[in-house]
Amino acid sequence: MESFGSRLRAATDAKGPLCVGIDPHPALLAQWGLEDDVAGLERFAFTVVEALADRVAVLKPQSAFFERFGSRGIAVLESTIRQSRQAGVQVLLDVKRGDIGSTMAAYASAYLDPDSALSVDAITVSPYLGVGSLAPAFDLATAHGAGVFVLALTSNPEGPEVQHAVTADGRTVAQTVIDEISQLNGGADGLGSFGLVVGATIGETGHDLSKVNGPLLAPGLGAQGGDPAGLRAIFGESLRNVLPSYSREVLSAGPDVAALQAAADRAQAACRAVIG
Repeated sequence: MESFGSRLRAATDAKGPLCVGIDPHPALLAQWGLEDDVAGLERFAFTVVEALADRVAVLKPQSAFFERFGSRGIAVLESTIRQSRQAGVQVLLDVKRGDIGSTMAAYASAYLDPDSALSVDAITVSPYLGVGSLAPAFDLATAHGAGVFVLALTSNPEGPEVQHAVTADGRTVAQTVIDEISQLNGGADGLGSFGLVVGATIGETGHDLSKVNGPLLAPGLGAQGGDPAGLRAIFGESLRNVLPSYSREVLSAGPDVAALQAAADRAQAACRAVIG
């Protein structure tokens, strides 16, 4: 079974280092001339897949924007995932789940079990009940060749209050998360399948990402203020493993398919110029 890390490396080598979010929030639906309802949600999501599935390495649906429509929204999310995976693009579901025991195992099964209608290539998770509490997701990802991205250094202003807090051994909370994920990737053949989420606007923080050997998702580029040139200061020698992520900067070009593709191509070129 090919690992997620291997599939992701192959995808970024072939298409370039770019992840595009599928974030159908009300303002974007309105900008596209769509109603804020299930029909608008479906049209938005399916158009993004049609436009970009064959030109970017990763599509990243934001689960919350589908969940707000209840079961009908989840049905659209299932269809979006299915169409994306059938088109051959890697699907990273942004759910940021985090819990303990059987509840975490249930979340893992929902997204990482191939028999689930919501099965994806990778998910985002939150480590703030302890990285060890995420073991069910790590185990199921390993069993099925999937990936897990763990929040480490986020760009929201509230993040440093927790992430930069210093633990008893002198490391920050974020560094302990980074180090534990580095251990999970130890011995990986090529790029590991366990990654981190590190905001593209945080700047130099003094954290050591050099031993992660896993994908580093960098959200917040484009309309959210991040610039590809700033990635060097954040990631240093780990730049090769960065997966830059754009949302509004690309999505606001819709609903025209050609315009979405052109926006993605511009983002792709900017990222290639930095990452290679």
